[in-house]
Amino acid sequence: MEDFETLLKGSAEAHGHLCPGQVVGVRMAMEGCRLIDLDNPDRLPQIKKLIVYVEMDRCATDAISFVTGARLGRRSLKFVDNGIMAATFVNLETGKAFRIVSNETSRDLAEKYAPEIMDKNGQQILAYKRMPLEDLFAIQEVQVTVNASDMPGPTRFKAVCQNCGQVVRDKREVMKDDQTLCRPCAMGTYYQAIEKKDNKQGKKMQAHAHGEKQSLCS
Repeated sequence: MEDFETLLKGSAEAHGHLCPGQVVGVRMAMEGCRLIDLDNPDRLPQIKKLIVYVEMDRCATDAISFVTGARLGRRSLKFVDNGIMAATFVNLETGKAFRIVSNETSRDLAEKYAPEIMDKNGQQILAYKRMPLEDLFAIQEVQVTVNASDMPGPTRFKAVCQNCGQVVRDKREVMKDDQTLCRPCAMGTYYQAIEKKDNKQGKKMQAHAHGEKQSLCS
């Protein structure tokens, strides 16, 4: 694995800017990989041994993804929407796993570790670089059961929604009223479909023309 400053520079460039979350994410990922004995997680063969569960969709997540090589598209990055600045690193080969949580108290310690910086953002960036791991993180060894349907690799499971016919992968279907349904059909969608005005107008014109045709034929 590359050194911290190199990883931070690359992560900030990929993310779009340098911020405290980038520092936290890079350090979190480096420590998580160290704890599960992966020193080159973004390269073969180790890239196939890692799954990372992130619990927030903030800056740190981009840093974790950059350092580890874990990606949603590879199914090695899992998003658990807890709203917590935390990530769990799992070695699929050994089963070893650690959850690392960013300590909220680290914000209050920023002035202690970077007193020469007046700007709050800059102070946090420097302080999080200098801060001992025990002040920055709470670390716990955990056990994670990774289901076959959550494993990286080709699609192993498919089902068809009995309501709309949509193919559902990786056991994300829902059983409701003795039917196999996709989640949108079973629980509703996060979006609302919009019917274009042109389509409405076209339908009205078709209906009007159809009515005229019937009148002429009668």
